[in-house]
Amino acid sequence: MKPIKKIIILGLAITSTFGCETKKTLETTSQEDFPFLAPQEKPNRSLSAAVERNYDAYMSLRPEQNELYTQFKYTELRGFEYNNGDGTLTRRDPSKVIFENGKYYVWYTYRNTPVKAVGMHRAKEANDTIPSADWDLAEIWYATSEDGFTWKEQGVAVPRPPKPEPGWRSVTTTDILKWKGKYYLYYQAFMEASGLRGDFCPVAVSYADSPDGPWTSANKVVIPNGPEGSWDQYSIHDPYPLVHEGKIYLYYKSDFDERPELKPSKIRMQGLAIAENPLGPFEKHPLNPIINSGHETTLFPFKEGVAAIVQRDGQEHNTIQYAKDWVNFEIASITELLPVAGGPFVPDAFTDTKDGRGITWGISHFTNAANDWNRNHSILTRFDCDLSLDIHDDKMKEHGYKYSPEFHYTHGLTSEQKERILKQNRKWEQN
Repeated sequence: MKPIKKIIILGLAITSTFGCETKKTLETTSQEDFPFLAPQEKPNRSLSAAVERNYDAYMSLRPEQNELYTQFKYTELRGFEYNNGDGTLTRRDPSKVIFENGKYYVWYTYRNTPVKAVGMHRAKEANDTIPSADWDLAEIWYATSEDGFTWKEQGVAVPRPPKPEPGWRSVTTTDILKWKGKYYLYYQAFMEASGLRGDFCPVAVSYADSPDGPWTSANKVVIPNGPEGSWDQYSIHDPYPLVHEGKIYLYYKSDFDERPELKPSKIRMQGLAIAENPLGPFEKHPLNPIINSGHETTLFPFKEGVAAIVQRDGQEHNTIQYAKDWVNFEIASITELLPVAGGPFVPDAFTDTKDGRGITWGISHFTNAANDWNRNHSILTRFDCDLSLDIHDDKMKEHGYKYSPEFHYTHGLTSEQKERILKQNRKWEQN
């Protein structure tokens, strides 16, 4: 082919390509402006990725119309004392709240030691009376309430069993299951002080005919750690049972991929184990981990599926997620001030419902309640929300909290960060 013909053909090709692109651009820009009154259903028109996501990813176009969007409100509980906040007494990691015998019940991690915890980094100093972590040397206690605000502590439910039974070092982070007229408490069963190898523990269970006990230990591990090299080889935390399709769906958290050079050093994700009997055997789901973020585990039946409050840690923290099939979770809303270690009141947690109604309140905890790590301890608190199909609270659906300047300044620069900035300023001055 002669050079002149090559040039002509190349020119025609460029003109054709440019013409196609121009036509495509004109088609995109020639459509009418997006309407002032936003369509409730996804319109049949070209949309930006962000607007298209607004229709496809969430349960409604606006947060205030989204049944899985809420703000959270907090109320101080009455009836609990904490040794004047000296760090020797802690209550944390509450269970779901249930209503039995005309009153509400909640179970939680209870530590009352002669001295405060020395910290996981000093775990080698821990002994039979010195705890390493806030949850070390703990037992499972419980309290009851007629209104959810004022509580009466009833005492120990599950004590630490004798060595070498699972949990002899500490029994913590419990949750409740009601199954065929009996009650089951699942909990983390520590057999060493937290910090010696991280938070190594499996899950054990105790059972009773009444929520007031007495509780009988099954004296076995029901959710074991995974094999060496697996994501849950070291920790099975926050066991959280619900009933679905006639089986126990027990969700849990694990820590893995520890990298000391990063902070936080671990990835935290959520898994699922399923059983037909509360005492097992439990089979871990092949898609584990099924939630890619979150710290403690909080879920509740919602419509035909299950919703999860995903707070702290991970790419999708500060979200509420939903899985129609109880396994594959998608983000349903993004919010703030989510309850830490939330134990909601879930009336249909054990009914095997296909029409979950959601939640409106529960119990959670605040860590470092003294705002002084030298007196570190945790306290229980009440949270309220509107994640329910049966109420609509406009105040719970507002879009954001307004924080004072003082609140923001409490999250100021560290001395190391200030020094780094000063060094950078000097470098610019020298240039």
